[in-house]
Amino acid sequence: MMGEALSPEWRTRWHHLVKALTRVQSERGEKQLLDSLAHPLEPVVVGFVNAHAMNSAAVSQTFYNALSSADILLRDGIGLKILLRLLNQPPGLNLNGTDLIPKILARYPGRKIALFGTQDPYLSTAREVIETRIAPASHCVTAHGFLEPTEYLKLAAQHKPALIVLGMGMPKQEDVAVMLRAALGYPCVIVCGGAILDFLGNKTTRAPAWMRKTGMEWAYRLALEPKRLFRRYVMGNPLFLSRAVRLATRTPRPGESAKA
Repeated sequence: MMGEALSPEWRTRWHHLVKALTRVQSERGEKQLLDSLAHPLEPVVVGFVNAHAMNSAAVSQTFYNALSSADILLRDGIGLKILLRLLNQPPGLNLNGTDLIPKILARYPGRKIALFGTQDPYLSTAREVIETRIAPASHCVTAHGFLEPTEYLKLAAQHKPALIVLGMGMPKQEDVAVMLRAALGYPCVIVCGGAILDFLGNKTTRAPAWMRKTGMEWAYRLALEPKRLFRRYVMGNPLFLSRAVRLATRTPRPGESAKA
């Protein structure tokens, strides 16, 4: 997706995504968010915005539309923290999906959960971990992440899960999330989970705690999967930082006018 031409509207898209972020400033705020997600009043889409998502939104109108339509957008990773600091805005907590989604799952014991993404044996392992350890007595409906979007709609309509976790990666999961929200007529939470099912299914390991705390988990993932993640991190991170600086230099502070 990064190979597409940069849209002249990328600054507008980035500004909108920054404005749309739900920034949680404390552990109490995180608990309030989790409480609200445990009892939604309508279909709710939760998305995560990281540097890769911002780069993708800069070049793809379709992906930008799907991502920005999420009901709750959360900051994921050090890249967005840097961008928000450059814009003189408080970044809030780093609510990355790998840490937050298990907390969401833990609010759904005894309920029906859909896991759409990755493939076996990782999908089956993730299901076992969730049903026995994270959300005991829950019942997980599963489907691998390579079906046509309409197949996920059929499964969701048939089983009516209270929580749907999409682990297909960008941009497919964001497109499927929009379709599910439009099609489902009952309260549920739809989470764009990226690699969460791979983590829970033991396909991918987490970085050491010190790397996670310093925002360097991306480097650990790159070391594990250099071929797959080279473009995202080695090419994508400098590109993101360049755009972040360009955006900040053209964004006026109070009392200032925008630079040309």
